[in-house]
Amino acid sequence: MGALQSKLMLAAHDPADLVTRAFAGALETSWGALPMARPLGLDRVSFQALLMRYFPAANDLSALAETAPAGCEALRADEYDDLLQLLLDHRGDAGDETRWLAGAVAAACLGGNHLWQDLGLANRAELTDLMKTRFPALYARNSGNMKWKKFFYKQLCGRAGINACRAPSCQVCADHAVCFGPE
Repeated sequence: MGALQSKLMLAAHDPADLVTRAFAGALETSWGALPMARPLGLDRVSFQALLMRYFPAANDLSALAETAPAGCEALRADEYDDLLQLLLDHRGDAGDETRWLAGAVAAACLGGNHLWQDLGLANRAELTDLMKTRFPALYARNSGNMKWKKFFYKQLCGRAGINACRAPSCQVCADHAVCFGPE
């Protein structure tokens, strides 16, 4: 767990909550990759609301910035927007929390690890539970139990009419052979 994620978890209303951990992990992964004015792709008002709901003791962005890690590589804006739209198109409800979570998952997809790791979750099963409850249409479409990041990029490529596709950070992953084995 990185410094920013640790600080957020200390300030969390419910540190055991899956969604809280996903927000903290996504912020750790993407801090610095998204413009500072738009953490997780959110405007300042939405981000402040997220902080107040999940991390009430960490509502000062300047204090968070002091412990912010370098983050993943510079934001791939079009990619983030496409991932966000995919998630928003398949969300289970129109609530703020699910909209914020879509931004968090899209931002974490830009990280270099497995998506569940970049979301700060304990394992892939937790990510699958999150997908099942928050993005049920995508969960249902992943009938082959494909790795989530790979699945998202496959969906994006399908939308664009591209047949061969992989997530851009996958080729450098130590688990490449496991993830790209038969589904």
